Amino acid sequence: MADGAGKLQEEALRRKERLKALRERQIQNRNQDEGEPENKQLRGDEDKGDEEVKHRELKLRNYIPEDKELKERQVPKAKPASVEEKVKDQLEAGKPESIIEEVDLVNLAPRKPDWDLKRDVAKKLERLEKRTQRAIAELIREKLKGNEDDLASAVGAVKQEDYDSE
Repeated sequence: MADGAGKLQEEALRRKERLKALRERQIQNRNQDEGEPENKQLRGDEDKGDEEVKHRELKLRNYIPEDKELKERQVPKAKPASVEEKVKDQLEAGKPESIIEEVDLVNLAPRKPDWDLKRDVAKKLERLEKRTQRAIAELIREKLKGNEDDLASAVGAVKQEDYDSE
């Protein structure tokens, strides 16, 4: 344990020495004029030309002076911007548009795993459906042709029963 504590103290001393050296370098850089960036040098040149004006112009915002000269320097009171207009604009921008009309509920529902197979077979099924309807219609016509006599007699018999019951 004593060994570990000794190492930690040594590291702390080294760290302190490095920080001390770093501070000294920073102080030296501040003292040297060559180390200043160009922006700072330009600002310093402007200040040297205006040595006559050492203070900034007074602007009185909250203080109401009694002196006439100071009253001229008083800044007029600022009028607050209309918050209502900004709030209305933000509320209008935040309103959701009616997306419900555009959304189809079929697209929202989860699809079955075989939906792509059904999609691919749909064209073929349409052709088969048309052929099936034609075949059914043809079979019904054949039955009606074969049973025209039976049909006519059946219709006649029904009419007779209706007349007899009345």
